[in-house]
Amino acid sequence: MSERARYGGRVAHIELRELDDDDLDAIFEMMRDAEAVEMAAFTASDPDDRAAFDAWIARERASTDVALLVVTERGGFAGTAGVFTVDGDREVTFWIARHAWGRGVATAALRLLIAREPIRPLFARTAVHNARSLAVLEHCGFTEVSRTLSYAPGVGRDVEEALLTLVPALDGA
Repeated sequence: MSERARYGGRVAHIELRELDDDDLDAIFEMMRDAEAVEMAAFTASDPDDRAAFDAWIARERASTDVALLVVTERGGFAGTAGVFTVDGDREVTFWIARHAWGRGVATAALRLLIAREPIRPLFARTAVHNARSLAVLEHCGFTEVSRTLSYAPGVGRDVEEALLTLVPALDGA
């Protein structure tokens, strides 16, 4: 499955594929970008800790409740997207590498992800100050249901977090 993202009159080919060992270095580097960590906020407390990253990603890859995928743009690494279960609720996540920001890659990747995932409702969480993430989620049909103040390890302080949901469409809608 693929999606096309438009930016400045150009069309980029976006796909999701299974994560493999060759992706780990790119994912680690992406997830330690200081500006991205500030935006995401709810990240590892030490993004530079490779051993902690390796342990975390090994747990994610081993879990039957997690589907962690690589986002590609024209065949090249552009980020990750995934679904996982927390307290019985299915949640989506995405992290787009900075070189792919602002071109519709996140929206295209999230559309592909939610098309693959049959469970509804789906949930998503994002730091409220991450306006781009909120816009992507809303553009894909998620609606905000609540906000809470939670400790964000990536920035070392409390951050307002939005919970959003994507519910099944009503018949005939």
